[in-house]
Amino acid sequence: MDDDDFLRSLEDCTLPPQHFNHAGHIRLAWLQLRRLPFEQAVERTCTLIRAYAAHLGAAGKFHYTITAALMHLMREAGACEAQLGHEAFLVRAAPLLADARGGLALHYSDELLAGSAAREAFAAPDRMPLP
Repeated sequence: MDDDDFLRSLEDCTLPPQHFNHAGHIRLAWLQLRRLPFEQAVERTCTLIRAYAAHLGAAGKFHYTITAALMHLMREAGACEAQLGHEAFLVRAAPLLADARGGLALHYSDELLAGSAAREAFAAPDRMPLP
């Protein structure tokens, strides 16, 4: 499935759930970071994930701060670089993508991320600032 078909099927909630695993979340975020200014990319990504999760009956799984913070870290890893294709980005960002929780732990305490406020809206890091 090409990128446009992936986005279209996610937008209309026809994407088979097996295509929206961790790799699917990364693909969505990467595509939005490539196509939109950063803040708009974060908002669009969060909107799509929230709607798709609700469609699947899993609205409670969506976490705004985790999504936005990972997009900050993806941007730092080169997701917005025009010359860096998807496969090259995945190689460059492999440590982050393999241990996203570890990357987040540099910036956020478990206590902050466990709060409902961080789940519903962006919460600033309580450890190290995001890049």
